[in-house]
Amino acid sequence: MSGKILDQFFYNTGRQKKEQQPAIIDEKGNICLNAIIKQGGKIMTIKKIVNFIFELGQLKRQVHAGWWKIGVKNPATVAEHVFRAAQIGYILAVLEGDADPEKVVAIILIHDNAETRIGDQDKVAARYFSNGDAELKAFTEQTELLSEAIRKKWQAYFAECENRATKEGIIAKDADWLEQAFQAKEYVDTGYPAAKNWIDNVAAAVETESAKKIIAKMRKTEFTEWYKGLKRMTYKKLKK
Repeated sequence: MSGKILDQFFYNTGRQKKEQQPAIIDEKGNICLNAIIKQGGKIMTIKKIVNFIFELGQLKRQVHAGWWKIGVKNPATVAEHVFRAAQIGYILAVLEGDADPEKVVAIILIHDNAETRIGDQDKVAARYFSNGDAELKAFTEQTELLSEAIRKKWQAYFAECENRATKEGIIAKDADWLEQAFQAKEYVDTGYPAAKNWIDNVAAAVETESAKKIIAKMRKTEFTEWYKGLKRMTYKKLKK
């Protein structure tokens, strides 16, 4: 592909000299030589893919709203949460031994996509209304921008996470919660003691033995401990 953007690829159709049509990804995720793909009345184009990717950027600006309740002025974003949760999920899957780590990561990577459209709901707001239907609707509409193969797989992944119907779904949700517990511990250690409530709630919620062991050890560990012993002092004492 020579590093070129996908829609800059063209081919000769044979109907006209050097007639050009843009390449695109087909329903199986392969590059094909059609300007558009129609699937069940839906059309996926490079333009729709571009807009979808721009929409994902909103997750870098969408914060987790619950942290405002304890006084955190600039809470971590959804994108930051997903980044660490995905790696936690991979680790949990390996520790559990009976799940597909790559599938767990894929589930986590897409599970909060709907928050680009509906925002993040904290647990106080959840007392008054459920955003479950809205989240499903938003996620479903988002995936309509993509190919049938992607759409079906991602919708299945979303359901696995929300319903915890498979081992991968259970692990993905545990990783989602566990990341929040780690974020809470960082806030506790930096002067927000009320964040301990998040840790307690996650400890009660997780299902896998690996997640339970990790959160128990995390409670007793300062969040800065990881770099102790890694520092290399560069100063030199003056000769007397």
